[in-house]
Amino acid sequence: MFEHLKFANPEALYLLLLIPAAIVWYWFRGQDTKARLQVSDFGAFLNKRKTLKQRLRHLTFILKVIAFSLLILSLARPQSTTSRQNVSVEGIDIVLAMDISGSMLAEDFKPNRLVAAKEVAKDFIKGRPSDRIGLVVFSGESFTQCPLTTDHAILFNLLDEIKSGMIEDGTAIGDGLATAVSRLKESSAVSKVIILLTDGENNRGFIDPASAAEIAKVFGLRVYTIGVGTIGTAPYPVQTPFGMQYQQMEVRIDEPLLRQIAEMTNGRYYRATNAGKLKEIYQEIDQLEKSKVDVTEFRKKTEEFLPFTLAALVLLLLDFVLGISFFRKFP
Repeated sequence: MFEHLKFANPEALYLLLLIPAAIVWYWFRGQDTKARLQVSDFGAFLNKRKTLKQRLRHLTFILKVIAFSLLILSLARPQSTTSRQNVSVEGIDIVLAMDISGSMLAEDFKPNRLVAAKEVAKDFIKGRPSDRIGLVVFSGESFTQCPLTTDHAILFNLLDEIKSGMIEDGTAIGDGLATAVSRLKESSAVSKVIILLTDGENNRGFIDPASAAEIAKVFGLRVYTIGVGTIGTAPYPVQTPFGMQYQQMEVRIDEPLLRQIAEMTNGRYYRATNAGKLKEIYQEIDQLEKSKVDVTEFRKKTEEFLPFTLAALVLLLLDFVLGISFFRKFP
């Protein structure tokens, strides 16, 4: 029961040494308080049975000792087991910068580009359990959906939550890249990688993509860019007065820009024309070099003094009630 408990103030446990001293004092005090009678014969008392009160005459002292011990344990602040473990693992820091604009709903990927990109990203994350991975999303603007973390369960949940329409529509490639750079610039990992996935041309945002790529280069970040979309046209869902309808629209990806970003940062540009190809691209990126990353794991601390304190108060209350009732002394 107590193997998982630790004490925040273990020095308070020294007070338990007072317990044996109190027992010795109680014993000798009891000897001195016994009545002494000068009689010629004890025969009249030999067969007299002890009353319940006599049998339990030490109960109040025992209650006090137990209550005092429990209060000392409370002062020592028992806590549930906590651990801090520093581990050195093989990994790199990676930020996934994902386009969530309306065009990502095109269905040249099944069921659509965005869902396919999320599923392939999950498989990629599962294959890199030791890496710190973050998630940035962008369309007309950008924001960090998940900072760098080794807790991939949380990352999966946040990845599931992203959808087109969360933010203003458009394609702000420069803003998305700049946000990803801001998440990695303070990283101490030897290898720092951004995987930028988009299906369009830069038409929104405040930061020029080439400028964002220059900043990434300054911080030693490698950017892998992925253009998502089939060659030619693709079915896009369009809201009309008659409901949702699909229209064949031209797939326009700024490949020269994506290739420039990759080359400037010592990365590589990929074109994914279907979900299978996208998976192959992530598998190739998965072969990246790895470097040591120090990870500190924490476990939550829980204070456990309350049960000890409540038990002590109950025993003291019981001692008080017995003292004024069953064990009440009359002059």
